[in-house]
Amino acid sequence: MVTSFMKIDIITIFPKMFKGPFTESLLGRASKKGILKINIVDIRFFSKDKHKKVDDKPFGGGGGMIMKSEPLYDAIKSVGLKEKNNSYKKFHAKAYIIYMSPQGKTLNNKIVKRLTRFKHLAIVCGHYEGIDERIMNYIDEEISVGDYVLTGGEIPAMVLVDSVARMLPGVIKEEDSIKNDSFYNNLLDYPHYTRPAVFRGHKVPEILLSGDHKKISEWRKKEAYKRTMERRPDLLRTD
Repeated sequence: MVTSFMKIDIITIFPKMFKGPFTESLLGRASKKGILKINIVDIRFFSKDKHKKVDDKPFGGGGGMIMKSEPLYDAIKSVGLKEKNNSYKKFHAKAYIIYMSPQGKTLNNKIVKRLTRFKHLAIVCGHYEGIDERIMNYIDEEISVGDYVLTGGEIPAMVLVDSVARMLPGVIKEEDSIKNDSFYNNLLDYPHYTRPAVFRGHKVPEILLSGDHKKISEWRKKEAYKRTMERRPDLLRTD
């Protein structure tokens, strides 16, 4: 059963990046409705350095900087981390902790649907050359948005939040439309048309103007399958 309320903590060194994406459109309305609560956690707040540094040079040399373990650990701890016997091992937390990383599992609709079952997610946004490897003891899952590298984990975090939030009941008014989205049932979405019925000589398929909802439904299923076969046949493989 998908949860009807979700809290998401974003752990980042660039909190201002999230103001627009999370206050506009469907996510903004979901927050106002109380379906979704998004909390931004600034890692620099937990830095004990007078200049609020959160990075340092890597042991062993090499280019770039690494996000320090202490402020990142304290930031994660602030969202509900509970360690077992104070040991340096996997912890039991209120939040399910996700690290946005190009080395993680590639985000897909199956992962999105699974994440909607959690009531509390915390998303760690990496930067520089990455995070101190010891912080991985406190991460439940690594997720990637594709086989490429961005300047940081903030944009991937926005993608993850948007994809998960839109599946929560009440976020999208026409909830049945979610089931017709691309990838929901391992099919791409069927073609869509709206007024005018003729645009620069291109006509809307007659079946959509027939009023026969059964035939329209059958047409849409066939078109979704046809489009998937043409563009993403890999989605239809069962092996």
